[in-house]
Amino acid sequence: MNTEHLSIGFVGLGLIGGSIAKTIRRVHPDCVLYGFDTDAEAGRSACREGVLNDFFDAVDNRFSVCDIIFLCAPVSVNISYLKVLKNIISDNCLLTDVGSVKAPVQAAVKELSMESRFIGGHPMVGSEKTGYANSNDRLLENAYYFLTPGENTLFHLSTRFSSFIQGLGALAVTLRPEQHDYITASISHVPHIIAAELVHLVRRADSGNGMLRQLAAGGFKDITRIASSSPVMWEQICMNNSANIRELLSDMVKDLTSVIEELDKGNGSYVNEYFKTAGEYRNSVPDASVGLFGKEHKLYIDIPDEPGTLATAASQLAFNNISIKNIGIVHNREFEEGVLEIILYDEESCNRAAQVLKERNYVVHIR
Repeated sequence: MNTEHLSIGFVGLGLIGGSIAKTIRRVHPDCVLYGFDTDAEAGRSACREGVLNDFFDAVDNRFSVCDIIFLCAPVSVNISYLKVLKNIISDNCLLTDVGSVKAPVQAAVKELSMESRFIGGHPMVGSEKTGYANSNDRLLENAYYFLTPGENTLFHLSTRFSSFIQGLGALAVTLRPEQHDYITASISHVPHIIAAELVHLVRRADSGNGMLRQLAAGGFKDITRIASSSPVMWEQICMNNSANIRELLSDMVKDLTSVIEELDKGNGSYVNEYFKTAGEYRNSVPDASVGLFGKEHKLYIDIPDEPGTLATAASQLAFNNISIKNIGIVHNREFEEGVLEIILYDEESCNRAAQVLKERNYVVHIR
């Protein structure tokens, strides 16, 4: 696989497809990239930016020149495109997808007798924001990228594609499709459902004047951020990985039932152990890892409630060429230290901002 002169096609140019395309353009500038998306503006933007060499208005014979094709649409849509591509692609073309559910796609590939040249893929990255406009050429950096070749996938193809993915800055991990689906149900699919349910819980409890909506800031906004993800995408994921999701949610219902029972008994030691065990495991999770939820880089500072103090803090960062993604006053500080919340674009900017502000005697808390 000559990575410098490949022809690569993208069926779907959303957050993931767009980010992979931008990364390939940065790492392998001589590659020829083609794309299709039902959102024609995404394709026009990719061409204007020099990411794509050409944008197609349909999935047709023009994709026959591709050495690799990334399927970056929802799972069921990817399966429908497989049937179209079967009679289009060359014998040497590698097909891959980026969906977070693998078993249904793998089954379709096997049924279509396309397994030898198909390798399922899933970059462990994401955001509550979607679409090509939010894609970037660094999204894959140091992120796990699951690869799920089938039983009949050509071994040398798997080896070369793994090297290609690692060359983009990601960390390739090979799993069986069914193993992948259980893992992602545990660490992504069920947490998204729980986040949505937490929002529904507060929504149902809210009064007519929306008081809870005003008060539910700080920690609540953080732990439910992923509930803002695309409902279309999550419908696809839940329908295609329902067995694993159901098993894990059932286990969770049993656990919550136990908590209710122990609360009824007034069993404080149970509650203590419940939080202690959870805290110990959470603290063992690496903080520096790149995960599915797109970590935000925040710091908080203590400032007095006086005119100009917010602008002064922001100006200090501007003078040091540190760009601010968002800034605001935290009114509900139940889970956060500091009055002023500053969101930066990356870890380096966050650390630099903290240093600048500490040097000017601000009390800084880094999340």
